[in-house]
Amino acid sequence: MVRDQENSRYRLLGFEKSKNLAVVMIVSTGKVIKIKLGDLVKSEVLDNLSKVEIKEVYRKFYSGGGALTAYEISDRHERSWMTYVALNLMLFALYVFTNVAAAKLVYLEYFDVVVTPGVFLYPLTFLIVDLLNESYGLRLARRAILFAFASNAFILVLLTISGFLPGLSTWRLDEPYGEVISHVSSALVASSVSFLFSEYVNSYLLCKIKELTSSRFLFLRVFFSTFFAVIIDSFIFCFIAFYGTMENREILNIIYVQIVIKMCFAVFNVLPAYGARSLFKKYVVGGQVA
Repeated sequence: MVRDQENSRYRLLGFEKSKNLAVVMIVSTGKVIKIKLGDLVKSEVLDNLSKVEIKEVYRKFYSGGGALTAYEISDRHERSWMTYVALNLMLFALYVFTNVAAAKLVYLEYFDVVVTPGVFLYPLTFLIVDLLNESYGLRLARRAILFAFASNAFILVLLTISGFLPGLSTWRLDEPYGEVISHVSSALVASSVSFLFSEYVNSYLLCKIKELTSSRFLFLRVFFSTFFAVIIDSFIFCFIAFYGTMENREILNIIYVQIVIKMCFAVFNVLPAYGARSLFKKYVVGGQVA
């Protein structure tokens, strides 16, 4: 009981092996401090730690930092998981942006075509899924896809509810808001279905090609997986979003334009894929080993 009460002041979070430091949290403030092992052994902080924590500190100190303990920070793979979270957030942000930006039509006079801003950025979602597959495997890549899909569905529900809320009659943006929300909601439904199918195909093909090529030829994996995913995504999205409001011929023209634009960007995804893989190995995997 006394030991538990004393331990309420400090907590041992871990050891930084390369610098021979102990990482300690002050419980009352949440502040994290780093103390040299030699100084920690002589300080009153040690007296406040639990028996298990004190034992680990002495093991680390008398082994000259060589003993492995349950408090090794380098074994927690924090860099790796923070990178995974960052890629998830990027995927989610790009996905939501392309859906909301669907309310804006861009006319490319030189090519005489109309597209949405999302056409130029959406191929980056395939690159992110490719990176997730390369670094974390098919299972975690698909979890990221489901997370983005579920988040998108949640936003769709919230936007739909907001459209039924009573608005201020004198507010000049009330009517345009309803029109935009209606358009964005239909785009969200179409993109949700197309996103789920296309990204699943993308992740599956990437892993399958990786197996067949024994993890070689990254450019083949990125290009061919994205190629089929882009075709599936464009067909599903356009037919769900525009079927009944446009002629099939017009819908097909939009699909062809989207495929061409997305594939052009997909080709440029190859170089970033190599660069991202190199950075991951150097700063995440290499950082963990160090």
